[in-house]
Amino acid sequence: MGKGLLFVVSGPSGTGKGTICKALVEKAAIALSVSMTTRKARSNEVNGKNYYFVSNAEFQDCVQDSGFLEFAEVYGNYYGTPKKPVYDLLELGKDVVLEIDIQGALRIKEVCPKAIFIFILPPSMTELRKRITGRGSESQDVIDLRLGEALEEVAYIDKYDYCVVNDEVDKAVEKIIAIMNAEHYRVSEDIYSLIENYKEEM
Repeated sequence: MGKGLLFVVSGPSGTGKGTICKALVEKAAIALSVSMTTRKARSNEVNGKNYYFVSNAEFQDCVQDSGFLEFAEVYGNYYGTPKKPVYDLLELGKDVVLEIDIQGALRIKEVCPKAIFIFILPPSMTELRKRITGRGSESQDVIDLRLGEALEEVAYIDKYDYCVVNDEVDKAVEKIIAIMNAEHYRVSEDIYSLIENYKEEM
């Protein structure tokens, strides 16, 4: 059995990355990596499922132990991807999806160049504002900050392998599943090993 594939899903805040990744786990044979963060949990979030919510001190201990695949500071809070769970799943042949911010994705690209990077876009900035406002958890200043950041983050889209516009969640998920399936048929080192087996059977 070959190793699993690592899919990195990111994009501006409010584009629906979390909703998409949750649907992927339900509809496809893929594991969702749970990130660690120092930000406070929202009312609908569960520790260990949405994120591992930790203190600044706990987060820094993990940094010192080289326990992160990547970590970054975003809007005054720290976010990181625990390294060992991801590598263990990939070694078992399980596909893994990471839902992370732009900074984190760029760091993943440095350490995991074979990962597949998917950028999620909103259908419009008007819709993005509506989605962020609908959370009811951010002040107007924070909303304006996130929209400004979104425009800057779109400039990094050329660092990604694929781009999916999230106008409807179900359609966006279908497109990403198609991407995942296609990547499994990409010519790779595993294929060359299979060809060598053919030769031995002759």
